[in-house]
Amino acid sequence: MPTPAEQYAAARLRQADDRSELGRFRERVGFELDDFQLRSCRALEAGRGVLVAAPTGAGKTIVGEFAVHLALAAGRKAFYTTPIKALSNQKYAELVAVHGSDRVGLLTGDTTVNGEADVVVMTTEVLRNMLYAGSPTLAGLGFVVMDEVHYLADRFRGAVWEEVIIHLPDDVRLVSLSATVSNAEEFGAWLDTVRGDTEVVVEEHRPVPLYQHVLVGNRMHDLFVDGGESTRVNPDLLQLARNEERYERNAPAGRGGRGKSAQRHQPRHHIGRHGVPRRSDVVTQLERAGLLPAITFIFSRAGCDAAVKQCLDAGIRLTTPDEADRIRDFAEEHTADIPPADLDVLGYWAWLDGLTRGVAAHHAGLLPSFKEVVEQLFAAGLVRCVFATETLALGINMPARTVVLEKLVKWNGETHADITPGEFTQLTGRAGRRGIDVEGHAVVLWHPNLDPRSVAGLASTRTYPLRSSFSPTYNMAVNLVAQVGQQRAREVLETSFAQFQADRAVVGLARQVRTHEEALDGYAASMTCHLGDFAEYAGLRRAIKDREAELSRTRQSGQRAATAQSLETVRTGDVLRVPGGRRAGYVVVVEPDRSPGLDGPKPYVLGQDRQVRRLTLAELTAPVEQVTSVRLPKGFNARSPQSRRDLASTLRTAVPHDPPRSRKRGAADGAPGEDERLVELRRAMRAHPCHQCPEREDHARWGERWARLRKETDGLLKRIDGRTSSVARTFDRVCGVLSELGYLDEHAQVTPDGERLRRLYSEHDLLVAECLRSGAWRGLDGPGLAAVLSALVYEARRDDARLPQPPPGAVGDALDATWREWTRLDAIEREHRLSTMRQPDPGLAPAMLRWARGQSLDAVLRDGDLAAGDFVRRCKQLVDLLGQLLGASDDPGTRKAARQAVDGVLRGVVAHSIPG
Repeated sequence: MPTPAEQYAAARLRQADDRSELGRFRERVGFELDDFQLRSCRALEAGRGVLVAAPTGAGKTIVGEFAVHLALAAGRKAFYTTPIKALSNQKYAELVAVHGSDRVGLLTGDTTVNGEADVVVMTTEVLRNMLYAGSPTLAGLGFVVMDEVHYLADRFRGAVWEEVIIHLPDDVRLVSLSATVSNAEEFGAWLDTVRGDTEVVVEEHRPVPLYQHVLVGNRMHDLFVDGGESTRVNPDLLQLARNEERYERNAPAGRGGRGKSAQRHQPRHHIGRHGVPRRSDVVTQLERAGLLPAITFIFSRAGCDAAVKQCLDAGIRLTTPDEADRIRDFAEEHTADIPPADLDVLGYWAWLDGLTRGVAAHHAGLLPSFKEVVEQLFAAGLVRCVFATETLALGINMPARTVVLEKLVKWNGETHADITPGEFTQLTGRAGRRGIDVEGHAVVLWHPNLDPRSVAGLASTRTYPLRSSFSPTYNMAVNLVAQVGQQRAREVLETSFAQFQADRAVVGLARQVRTHEEALDGYAASMTCHLGDFAEYAGLRRAIKDREAELSRTRQSGQRAATAQSLETVRTGDVLRVPGGRRAGYVVVVEPDRSPGLDGPKPYVLGQDRQVRRLTLAELTAPVEQVTSVRLPKGFNARSPQSRRDLASTLRTAVPHDPPRSRKRGAADGAPGEDERLVELRRAMRAHPCHQCPEREDHARWGERWARLRKETDGLLKRIDGRTSSVARTFDRVCGVLSELGYLDEHAQVTPDGERLRRLYSEHDLLVAECLRSGAWRGLDGPGLAAVLSALVYEARRDDARLPQPPPGAVGDALDATWREWTRLDAIEREHRLSTMRQPDPGLAPAMLRWARGQSLDAVLRDGDLAAGDFVRRCKQLVDLLGQLLGASDDPGTRKAARQAVDGVLRGVVAHSIPG
């Protein structure tokens, strides 16, 4: 119960609000704001920036909308930025509904609507590009809202957020909206440093309480006792897990617990395979329990599509006839522009059947138009069950009453890994619709080896630190240097959140150094000798050991020189014997290294394992030996699996069948000679007083501990030094590459080539600039240029994805030229201790060539494993890159081809998927 003084203070605050812009804003929205929303809005009106960290669905976007209100009231502009185009489109529609289409604009790279309006919604990349270009649209800007600002941890998009935050004019107030993160205060402290006075508002309370469950068979179990009021795991679930473990332990090997022997050992309460509920049964149970609408997260596109089919095969229908008609009308209206010939290819009829029954999939492989229809119908309450991949959790606002997780393991691009507490919270945060549901529900499906305690750990952990992914890029570097000069640019980058976090980490390292220094004092006392200075004596012993190691390295370096010389003379087609080491065997030279770097020659070779790789000095124990030579097939392509198989077969035929053996060291290798320095050190050691100490070896052990800890402490000091200005040092290396290639001159000024690079924002910015400069793409027509550039926007989802043969003729030649440019740049980067560029992937080139030449979607996708949604997304990325080429290339033929390519790619379902 508030005290009278507290009640009086609250009343005074409400009166002040009523006379302010916040009071007028509250009248407009028509509902009471939560405390964290009021605190944030008051801070904004007081002239401070704000960081709001709150759970999904808590209503933090209200603060962004108030910033828009303040801007309009003051006659200034407001930009509302989001990480993805779908969210920008959604926010644009919401703001138009409030302020009218004449006052709200949209900029997403491929869409421009009323770009000079008072309020403009845009993707963060668009704002970054505006800042670098000094766009006049920035005039009069008062507020920038950065929605989903926790995206700065994303390794692909994160740097853009920090660039924007650093480069916004000082008089622009920043509103940062984030999911709940455990280090919001740290992030807020950085914002305070770079943006000025920033209020940090953290809200951990969910407006709609979330209850956690585990579905076992046809029975729903609460994860926690008392439905979640405590954090104690439900003992019934723990018993089920123990029974499952006992059953699996007693099951006969190889039978999976299904034999008669297993049945004899089966506990009475065994759940086994029958505890894993079927997808259609899950939907039925959720419907009966009144827990729809629901989103079921399945970490597989194929799994999402299969789930919809299973529901349809089971006869599930979640809609009335009237609702089905409304769904059909809506879907047909929003897909009317899709060419009829493409509907079958897109799986339209099965998709529409699922929609009309209230069931749908949602993943990146779907056509964007299909996804948008699903989103809108789900938001309208007509589609009641969606099977989605995790991308939905990171995108548009699509809350549900219930969220179901099929598994707690997902493919992270490299391996199957457990989901993190942060991912669990992000996914389950969709459950519980504010103003509609009194509670939300998160359901984990039972599966073999499920540990309820692990689920409880995911559900109750609240430590999700935000880590910067910022790193200078080539485009960023030339833009900064052009604007403020290299030294000032270096200072600017030292204000990044990445450097802020690195500097804070130094505090912990310094604490370790102090602890080590205390231990070193103790070790020094323990090795004290009454005969003399034992530290000095221990130093002589270490010097002897170091000198012996140095002499050994000197002998090895002679061997290394001979080995390097053996690699310098190889020619294409030479078959080499690789002696010793992990990769001993025979290889054939695919491409010699005629420009070796500091690491020596590294020719490309193909081994008997069919893999093409660089042969480096590091893996050789002795010089290579040429045993024969073979002729490489004409048109050999190292990226083609078939070409590699054929050459490996030729190699096996050409070499002896006995494996090469490591050469044993013998007398010919020589023994260590009498080194004068080594002789002198040994003489000094024997003459030292401590050499005669009876406790010498005991003291020496303490001395060795002291030396090891001293080395570790020096390493910590080096790490401290390494973290200080680490971002700026990376920037220096990037500038080193740019200077070597002529994008910066000897005075660190941007050259004409550097000006071209300023206009290229691609992930492959430097590779694109180099290909333009070398003329690698000159002479291509529009479809050919589209095919070649697709290698820069495409990346196969799996390492084992089938690589099609590159198109012949000019397109194949241009792809080879692009590959050579990438190989050269990769070598230059390594010399500068950088690795920023993913290698081009030509897997989409044949399909893109066919599409840009006007072939049907069916013909384009028929022979590949690319989903329609993926193809459309890559096409949109390609159109964006082609637009950059139009602004950067000074070759009329290339610009003409780029325009033709845009026309050829931007048609049919691709054009339909770009909102206008």
